[in-house]
Amino acid sequence: MSESTIIVERSERVGIIKLNRPKAYNALSGTLIDELLDALRSFDSDPSIGAIILTGNEKGFCAGADIKEQSELSFVNAYNQDYLKNLNDGLFAVHKPIIGVINGVALGGGCELAMMCDILYAAETATFGQPEITLGTIPGAGGTQRLIRAIGKSKAMHMILTGETITAKEAEAAGLVAKVLPTDQVFNAALKTASKIASFSAPVVAMAKEAVNEAEELGLKNGLRFESRLYHATFGLEDHAEGFQAFLAKPKRAAQWTHK
Repeated sequence: MSESTIIVERSERVGIIKLNRPKAYNALSGTLIDELLDALRSFDSDPSIGAIILTGNEKGFCAGADIKEQSELSFVNAYNQDYLKNLNDGLFAVHKPIIGVINGVALGGGCELAMMCDILYAAETATFGQPEITLGTIPGAGGTQRLIRAIGKSKAMHMILTGETITAKEAEAAGLVAKVLPTDQVFNAALKTASKIASFSAPVVAMAKEAVNEAEELGLKNGLRFESRLYHATFGLEDHAEGFQAFLAKPKRAAQWTHK
């Protein structure tokens, strides 16, 4: 039996997925993508999980698509099977927040996978890049679309057209990464953040994530309308009533969320 391409763990209300192809720098093989999406769907449907961490190993987060597999694809095959679309669609469908923890390289499809996460924490040694131009192709899992939204047109164009990488500190300064920490601290810091998020009302967290994601798709007027509708919808939740009652209690008390 072949070894699993991911490692799945739990820490209280946080689901943890570690990419596990160290000899291939966690390259995105078809098997890895299938196992990753299965694990994400499992955590997303599990009421005992409130947030998810996605990470690699000490050598790197993900070096991109599996070049051997990709080299065997013709245009017709890639087009007919919508190559990598399942990865985009699968992560987009996850309601719970995903925190990406980046050690080492996040290149090509690995950088794109990182950008599919909701929050990114990076080790000081992390590097990000879209080197597809050096292979005679272009980013195909959202790189040309998400990178420009994350760091602006000029920086995104420079990375994509030159294939050059940026450091973790540069990624943080550009807005791609939320926090940069020493390698031995980054995972625990992300776990602390994930645990904090998971401690809140699950439906409210999901609504907040959806509202922020829609901001990339909608104009300001429609985005404000969408936010308003979700905001009003929270008034019908048991957790909304509990949150207000806990805040107004004398003395103030911690809210006891029922996730309803």
